[in-house]
Amino acid sequence: MTELIILGASFVAVAAMVAVAAWARIARPIAALDAASARELLHAEFPDHAIDDLWIAADGFGAIGRAGAEALVVYRLGDSWVARSLPWDRALAAPVRSGRVHLPIGDIAAPVARLAVSGINPWPPQAAHAVRAA
Repeated sequence: MTELIILGASFVAVAAMVAVAAWARIARPIAALDAASARELLHAEFPDHAIDDLWIAADGFGAIGRAGAEALVVYRLGDSWVARSLPWDRALAAPVRSGRVHLPIGDIAAPVARLAVSGINPWPPQAAHAVRAA
């Protein structure tokens, strides 16, 4: 009888742990970026860089800020934001496939940032010092 009680308690404990794990994986909603929120996020991630130009992905789930010869990239990965940098020349040379620019970040956890482009918001940016949002 004791073994049956222990087995039942173990079953309840394991079921509770599975329920908590399932609940923790529910993604929280993240608002799309606009020019102000993208600048704020880039400034928080790269406080020592002054952003000259800003390009926002067509769906608002990523942005690229130009800081001199560097491209400061912030993009959505899962239910959070990831910030990385790469040379501006490499960012400009990134290919556009299936409506997305594929930025080679080179991070083992997230090797490529895929940001949506549109006719209103093409890649590479057409005009210097222009903020474009779709």
